[in-house]
Amino acid sequence: MKLILWLWNPWNEYTYTRHNIWFLFLDFFASRNGFWSFKLESKFKWEIAFWDIDGEKTILLKPITYMNLSWESLKEVMNFYKIEKKDFIVIFDDMSMDFGKLRYRENWSAGWHNWVKSIIKYFWEDFKRIKVWVGFNANFEVSDWVLSKFTKTELEELDKNIFFEVEKMLEEKV
Repeated sequence: MKLILWLWNPWNEYTYTRHNIWFLFLDFFASRNGFWSFKLESKFKWEIAFWDIDGEKTILLKPITYMNLSWESLKEVMNFYKIEKKDFIVIFDDMSMDFGKLRYRENWSAGWHNWVKSIIKYFWEDFKRIKVWVGFNANFEVSDWVLSKFTKTELEELDKNIFFEVEKMLEEKV
């Protein structure tokens, strides 16, 4: 069994923010792959769905905690479903490069991302990661930037190109 973890803040006011890019990807991904809803399992602090990749069941996990506490859900789901470290991939935003760039790595520094720092602190450093760059505007504080909303043009670019690339990368790397 494999696990894909999306980082997000699960409250409506964050829906179209840069930090929640993967919430938007899930809508795209669900519509293309025939599933529309995640099952809420509040005792574990997650929403979960399943996807079949080449005959192997893959868990799609959305923690229902603040982003920097998502490691709690990750720990629970990995223990509950007996998922090995090599079968886990995390997808998250990054602002160190221009908008729309993607990168896959199996061992990477946490950079500015506190959530990745928490995974390294509480679990391990060598895990698969897909970063999508959301750019950065130096006129903003970091927290204000990642919680700012995408422009209409950026949303169109996500739907038109970037999300297709992420889906392809997931199919190859999971």
